[in-house]
Amino acid sequence: MSTPSLFNWHLHSIRVRYQETDRMGVVFHANYATWFEIGRTELIRAAGLTYAAIEERGLLLPVVELRCRYIQPARYDDTVVICTRVAESSSVRIAFDSQVRRIAEPEAKRLPSFVASDADLPGELLAEGGTRHVWVNSQWRPVRPDKLLPDLSRLLAPERANREEEA
Repeated sequence: MSTPSLFNWHLHSIRVRYQETDRMGVVFHANYATWFEIGRTELIRAAGLTYAAIEERGLLLPVVELRCRYIQPARYDDTVVICTRVAESSSVRIAFDSQVRRIAEPEAKRLPSFVASDADLPGELLAEGGTRHVWVNSQWRPVRPDKLLPDLSRLLAPERANREEEA
């Protein structure tokens, strides 16, 4: 089986927990940032890597920008799907797109791991945004991941080359 493209949407469903809601009965806004992080972690895991393995190789990936636009509230016990993909990648930077969408519980059991287009995303859009990151070493100096983790670079390089050719 081939490794999925990190530039396709990865889908990961969760159920909204009571602790994630506020007095108004909706998900507290800061939890979407946590969900975006869960999406990034699961995207990397689906590609056969873990953040722990990346960090063991001396690479860190701090967030330098977070954006989120809220469209509809998620509520306690909703089933939501966190949709995540690599939006762009360069030798020292990476950006992720994220969406949170409400789905019916039976739909969560039938979700594919990846979908290629926005039109294939399930459910009702609740929030959208993303994060930008810079690859750094343990001294917080920018570093190129291709030198320390060639497996990751191979996952990103073919798409980067294709996108640069299209531009």
